[in-house]
Amino acid sequence: MRTKLRNALLTGAVALGIAATFAGPANAVTAPQEGIPNTLASALNVDKANHTATLPIFEGVTPKEGLVWFVLTESSNFQDAVNRGVNWSPKLVNALGTDSVQHVRLLGGGDHSNFGRRSIVEFPAGVNFSGVRSVIPGPNLYPLDPASHAGPIGDPGYSPLFTFGDGIVYNGAEIANVTGKHGKLLDINYATRTATLKLTAGFYLGRDVLYLSTESSDNQQAALENATYAPALGDVPTAGNDDPQTSAREPIIPIVNGPLGANNPQRQGLQSAAAGQGDPLNIIREEPECSNPDDPANCSALQYSPIWDVTPLEWTQSAINAGQRVRVTSHEQAHSLFEQGELVNAAPDGPVNHDPEIDGFRAVGFIVNCPPIFVAPGQ
Repeated sequence: MRTKLRNALLTGAVALGIAATFAGPANAVTAPQEGIPNTLASALNVDKANHTATLPIFEGVTPKEGLVWFVLTESSNFQDAVNRGVNWSPKLVNALGTDSVQHVRLLGGGDHSNFGRRSIVEFPAGVNFSGVRSVIPGPNLYPLDPASHAGPIGDPGYSPLFTFGDGIVYNGAEIANVTGKHGKLLDINYATRTATLKLTAGFYLGRDVLYLSTESSDNQQAALENATYAPALGDVPTAGNDDPQTSAREPIIPIVNGPLGANNPQRQGLQSAAAGQGDPLNIIREEPECSNPDDPANCSALQYSPIWDVTPLEWTQSAINAGQRVRVTSHEQAHSLFEQGELVNAAPDGPVNHDPEIDGFRAVGFIVNCPPIFVAPGQ
C-alpha cells in the first residue's frame, strides 16, 4: 500500500471511520469476520490454465435492446461486496454525479438494496453488439491504425457503472442482448444463469493476474481489448490522479514496446498484442484484496478501482540497443527503470500522477474497465 495513504489512514482515526470516509455514509459497515479475497468469491469456476471464468449473470432491460444480461464484479459498499462475493471498490463513489454512472431502478419496484439474480434492473442505456470488430496494426503495430474500431458500441449514456440512488455504485458490464454478445463471452446458460468469459493475463507485484476486460472509453483501445466502446465511461474522475478521496480511477501500466515474439518468454507489450502474439501483459497498480478492513495499512481495496487509468510506458531506443529490454512485472520494477531512464512515458503530454510509488508516470487520458478475477497470492 502506498506510503501517502498509509500515513493518512494511521493518524488516529479508526479503520471503520476511514472506510466510511472513502465510501460515503451509506457505506459505513460494522467489522465483519469476512474479508475480500484475491479471487472473485462469486466466480463459479476460474480456469487459470485456459484463462476463463464462469460467473453468475443478472437480468436487466433497456429501452432499445429490451432484455439484457450483465455480470456483477464490484460494489462500493463493503458489506454488500462481502455478501455478493464481489470486489470491494469504495473509490467508485467518487464517480457519483458524473455521466459515467447510470441511475437505475428495479422493474416493478421492490427493495433494491437486496436485488439479486431473479430481479430485473431497468437501465437507461445498453449496448449494441451487432458491430464487427476491426483491429488494424499501425506503422509500429501500436498505436493501432485509426480505422480500427470496436464491435460492440454503447448506446449514448451507457456505462457499466450504475447506482440505485442510495450512494452505492456497482460495476455491472452488459454481456448479451438481442443484438448479440460481448467479445469475451464464450458461453452463456440462461437456465442456470451463468456465463463463461475469456480473461486477460497481467501482473501485480510480480504475481500473475487474470482480469476481465469489458469496456474502454477509447474506440481503438476497445478494439484491441475486444471490449465495448463506452465513451460515457471516460467521465470517471480523474486522469492522472488516483487519490481515493477524489478519484475513482487506478493506474494500469502497459508497456508499449516490450519484447516481441509469440514464443519469447520475455514477450510483453501493446505492440505484441496488436501483432496477435497474445495478451499485452499489463501491470496493475492495486488489487481488491482486503483480509481485514479494520487494518487499513493492509487493505489494498481502499485504493482499488476496476476503472483503470491507462498509464503507458515505453523502452528507450538506447535501452533496446543495449539489450536491457525485459518483461516488467510490477509497478516497482517499472518505476525503478523509469528513474534510470530506461523506460519513459508513452504519453508525454498526459496528466502526471504524483503517487510517490509511480511519481512522474503520465496517463494517456482514456480508461478501461478491467475487474481482476484472480490475483495469485503473495509469498
